[in-house]
Order: sequence, then structure tokens, then C-alpha cells
Amino acid sequence: MESRTASSENGNPKIAREDVHSSFGIRVIAGSPQTEAWGYYAQPLSKAELGGRALWKTLRQGIDRAYQRAMVSSQRKQALRELAPALSPVRLAPVEVRKDTVTARFEEDPRRIPIKEVLSEAMNITRQAKSVSPEMRFAFLMMATGLTRELFFSTEGTELDQAYALTNATLLVVAQKGSAIPESFIDHIGGHGGWEAVRGKNVYNKSFLDFALERARDTAELAGAEFLPSTEKPVTVVTEPHFNTLLVHEIIGHPTEADRALKMETAYAGRSWLLRRLDDNEFGKQVASPLITAFSDPILEGYGNYKYDAEGVPGRRVTLIEKGVLRGFMNSRETAAILAQEPNGSMRATACHYVPLVRMTNTVIAPGDRNPQDILSEVEEGYYIVNHRIPSISESRENFRMSAQKVYKIENGRLTRLYRGGGITADSRDFLMSIDAVGNDFIVLPIPNCGKGQPMQVMRVGNGGPTLRGKARLTGEYAR
Repeated sequence: MESRTASSENGNPKIAREDVHSSFGIRVIAGSPQTEAWGYYAQPLSKAELGGRALWKTLRQGIDRAYQRAMVSSQRKQALRELAPALSPVRLAPVEVRKDTVTARFEEDPRRIPIKEVLSEAMNITRQAKSVSPEMRFAFLMMATGLTRELFFSTEGTELDQAYALTNATLLVVAQKGSAIPESFIDHIGGHGGWEAVRGKNVYNKSFLDFALERARDTAELAGAEFLPSTEKPVTVVTEPHFNTLLVHEIIGHPTEADRALKMETAYAGRSWLLRRLDDNEFGKQVASPLITAFSDPILEGYGNYKYDAEGVPGRRVTLIEKGVLRGFMNSRETAAILAQEPNGSMRATACHYVPLVRMTNTVIAPGDRNPQDILSEVEEGYYIVNHRIPSISESRENFRMSAQKVYKIENGRLTRLYRGGGITADSRDFLMSIDAVGNDFIVLPIPNCGKGQPMQVMRVGNGGPTLRGKARLTGEYAR
């Protein structure tokens, strides 16, 4: 991986660095036929270890260690089988052997952008964002552009060489009106490509500067808004695509990752309300309104775009929910074998020296056929929920609380009072079943910081969907 990263606060430089990073990971299956197990070894590679003979020696040692770990795990499985008969050998669903090269797509090569230019752009953006209003107190931007290359080889014969470019930024702005409670907001912009993303070739079709100025103005306006009051009973809510980006991530995306559903990885609310046991699950059952179809697709443009996963399996669209009925999970070759599904190429790692996990790709709610303005205009009394902030999720993600950047009161089909400091809470199934309108304003937005696993891996994924209308309770953070 080669990258340039810079950050700025209020127009001042903070960080500027150029990175070149290499690593490798080896996975082995070994042991007796009844208790075959995984063995894993990985490490970063220094410059000295990248030479021909030195690299081969390091890889040979890695293979030996991975094999030894697999053998030890197999022996432990054998010793515990009487207590835990479910400890079965590793089985992988079969896949086609492939040989392919995937080149990175960009107009302006990230490797040719001077670090001074990256820092200068970050400083200019935060300087202008800080100046949009007297209420603005703080503007911070971290931006990076880089190129990653991944090589994959398997003993089955697959050989892959794929590369991708990514240019992205994270913005934090803080505003305060007088001595009132400050208002802050964090948001992200970017896309697969080179420096052209900074100038507007991204999902928002805006330059990084225009994006930052818009978010800064919104935050300054909110600094003087009232805090949202809570409600004891569900009310009509219209949630827009930015808010639904996090909603689909938390209550559909993670619960349909097969390793979580099977309890093979359960960190950070890592279970699933869609599968309690193999004989107690929601497959083929209604879990959402018939208006809801959800899928995960690495072929879509978005942060979750790729051709092959970390097992060399081609990524493909997975229908998760079809007209409200649960249809499938994102999987690995191992979890596909357990669930008797076809592998769908959803196994990924943050870098080569991490163990791959089942991860979301571009996981979204499909568009409907309604005009978002019509969805709003039909509401006599309700609330319009805009831009996601922070989620709070139960262990199996069967219920949620999610805060929004801002909330508008809807009265007789019109947006009236503006609120801050609130969001919605609901049972996941109840909320999805309550959806009675789905917009045609579909979009896939970036989530650059999806955390999963122990040790945690931070992965970039795409999430999104259209405007939705349903029922949920309002939650207020500071309402009196």
C-alpha cells in the first residue's frame, strides 16, 4: 500500500506523511480428518524482508507456523469433542479456480500527488469551513489518497493480482451559539479513484471543499436550534438516505453476516436477530414490510466495491431480504458450507496481516417508486430524520437507538420546526415491518470506519438506500 495522508485544524497543519506498507497472511487447514482446523500466521514486512531470498525465508517460516498452529488447534478439538460434539472439521464450499489481474481505476495517480498538495488542500478546507459563521468554533479534516495492491494464491490454483485506488476525507466541525451546548458533526466523503475525487468525482458529486462548507453551515445553523423532545409512543417518521445509511448498516448489514449469525465472531454486538440457532431462524419468513428489499453488492460503485474477496471468490450481489422475506446471508466459503449456500465472496480483511472476516460490501435497501416529496407531503403530523450520527445496538441487533444530526417537525406535509440532539428508537423488526413508503432517491454513501473482530479491524464499506416512512419513538438527548 502507498498513501499520502494529511490533516488540518482551523487552517493549521497537523499531520503530513507518506506511507509505504507491505504485509502477508497465510491460512492453513490441517489436522486429523474429523477435527481439521485453521492455522494462521501473518506479519508486516520490512524493506529488508522484501528481497527475493529474504522474502522466501520469511514466507517459509510463516507457512510452518501456520501449519503448527492448525495442528495444535486440531488436537485441542479432538480433546474437547466429548464435551463439545459441535466442534466439527473445517469444510469449504467449492469454488472455481481463477487467474486474473484487476488494475486500479483513477484519473490522477495517487502516487504522484505531492504530500504538500494534500496538506495544502486540507488546510484550505478547514480554514474556509471555520470562517463560514461566527458560531463556528472548530474545523478538522483528515484526508488521504493512495493505492493498494493485493496478491492472492491458493493451493487449489487460484492466482489473483488486484489493485484499487482510494481518495477520502473525514470532517469534524463544531459550532456554538453564545454559552449554549456546542453542536458537532462528523461526516465522510470520498471514493475509489485518484485525486479527481477531491474535485468532485465522488458519490456526492461535490468537491471536498463544497462538502465541508455545506456541513459547516448546517452545524452553525443547528447551534441555535431547540433540542428534540422524546415521545413515549411511536410516531410517524420519514428517514432520508443519509440516515438510512447507518440504519441499514446496523440492523440489516451486520445481522446478515454469516459468521456473526453463526456466533463464530461476536464482538461489538456481534449476534443476529435473524438466526438464533440453525433450527431457529428467520429464513423464508417475513422480517420487514413487503416494500423492503435489501441486498449487498460489491459490483456497485461505493466503498464496498471489489472484484475478488480475501478467499479468491468473486464478489456478487446477495439478496438479503426480498419483499420483506429473509433470503440470504453474506458468507465465507466455510460459512457457506455450514448454511448450504453458494459462496458469495464476502470474506475480507483490513490488511493482509489480519484474519479475514465476513464483511458487508455495498449493503443497501433497494429503491422504491415513490417521490420523496410526495412521501413527506402525505404526513399530517410526524418528523423528518436527517443525517446519521451515533448508533446504540442491542446484542443481537433486535432493537436500536440511532441519533440524527437534525430533525424537522412535519405538519400538514410541510417541514416546520428544526430540532437537534435527537433520533429514533425501535425494535428492528417492528420498524422494518412498519415501512409504508419507499422513495426512488437511492444512493450509496461511504462508511469508512466499520469495526469488527478482535483485534478490531476497521473496514470501509458502502451503505445506503432511499427515503423511508415508518413508525418509531423519538429520543431526545437534552430535552427538558
